[in-house]
Amino acid sequence: MKQPVADALALAVRAPVRFTAYDGSAAGPDDATVHIRVNSPKAVAHLVSAPGELGLARAYVSGEMDLEAPDHYTAMVALAAGHRIGSLSWSDRRRLLTSLGPAALRWVEPPPQEVGARRRLAGLRHGLGRDALAIKHHYDVSNRFYEWVLGPSMVYTCALFDAPTTSLEEAQTAKIDLVCRKLALQPGMRLLDVGCGWGGLVLHAARNYGVTALGVTLSRQQAEWAQKEIAEQGLAKLVEVRHADYRSVTETGFDAISSIGLTEHIGEAKLDAYAAFLTAKLSPGARLLNHCITRPNEDSPKLARRGFTDRYVFPDGELLGPGRVIAALERAGLEMRHEENLREHYARTLAAWCANLDAHWDEAVAEVGPGTARVWALYLAGSRLGFERNHTQLHQILAVRPHVTGVSGMPARPDF
Repeated sequence: MKQPVADALALAVRAPVRFTAYDGSAAGPDDATVHIRVNSPKAVAHLVSAPGELGLARAYVSGEMDLEAPDHYTAMVALAAGHRIGSLSWSDRRRLLTSLGPAALRWVEPPPQEVGARRRLAGLRHGLGRDALAIKHHYDVSNRFYEWVLGPSMVYTCALFDAPTTSLEEAQTAKIDLVCRKLALQPGMRLLDVGCGWGGLVLHAARNYGVTALGVTLSRQQAEWAQKEIAEQGLAKLVEVRHADYRSVTETGFDAISSIGLTEHIGEAKLDAYAAFLTAKLSPGARLLNHCITRPNEDSPKLARRGFTDRYVFPDGELLGPGRVIAALERAGLEMRHEENLREHYARTLAAWCANLDAHWDEAVAEVGPGTARVWALYLAGSRLGFERNHTQLHQILAVRPHVTGVSGMPARPDF
């Protein structure tokens, strides 16, 4: 027998949320902090037909479902407590479909923000052309949108919070300066920053350490923003940012290399080649700092291909265990000298970004559209939860290319 929509979904999800639906039904605690409004049969079709969180994302991004909560993070916590639609047994699924009726069986086109079956990226996975398309999908959203989310620093990686009162801007400066100190930058040195984003690191390194810096990014919008900033700060003689793949860099003999948030885009199949390429760019005694999101270890679940993150946020993105990254760098001839996990700092960074997006929600919707804004709200809040619960980590790995004699040039103990 067909059930009211809200009752059927409440039984399936079993989370502490309130449901109301287009058929007038309601279910769940009256005083629930999170309220889900199911606006049409299309939302039901998304929820039932797609695995795991993908159905929820499709329904919400398309506007067929709305979330009412103090913020998206609160909604994520509540849904994580009980969401089962993607893991129902076949008998449970049959009962749910019977309860909801034939509307739940109808195919509904995913929202246009999804890189799915009808909008696949062309080319070989992690080939030059396909990587450019993947980066464009994520980073060429809108510089204005990123300014609202990231704040004035325009740094889109984990910050370093020295104290409970540290602001996001202070924390991003602290992280960038820590990287510079770990690399032992000195005036006159040459720095290569691969995946340089909007140029925050190369600008800071040139301005405060007197280095000559080259940054490369596959995002045209990032490169244009950085080039404008270089000119405005009068650093054109010291800093260059190219719109290019890191693999196109022909210069060698760098005194230091930073890779902040690039490894996630490399892919396991290309990781050894990535490590070998960067090692070959270093002078003997030069250091490399690799800063990236990882799985806790190699036995941890991989980032699901064709899941929400892959389809909406980071197409072709892969998270490896920190041991796999270190092993690739060692095979390339580098010596590991220091490693640390900053996952709690990333959870706090994401909380700040979530707050920034909430504070600029109306402007963000006007700038990039409601669907894209909703994608980012889900992604930032879900990522925060992932770092808090140790599903993902952030590792900084410092390595050196020793001389043939074995001399590293490193101090006996870390001095940064």
